[in-house]
Amino acid sequence: MLGSTVIEINGIFFGVAILVSTTGARRFYAAHESVRALHNETVADISALRRRVAQHARTVLKPV
Repeated sequence: MLGSTVIEINGIFFGVAILVSTTGARRFYAAHESVRALHNETVADISALRRRVAQHARTVLKPV
């Protein structure tokens, strides 16, 4: 592991983005059940990962 960044949105901790290469690729370690489907997903950069997690969480946590 080269480094990691917490993924937190609106005060909710969703997981950690783990830097897996010097090119900036990140692997997501899901800690919140709502984003478990994204666990171990790898993306090119941290911004793309934050957007993906936020989008997925909004879909799953949508109020009834």
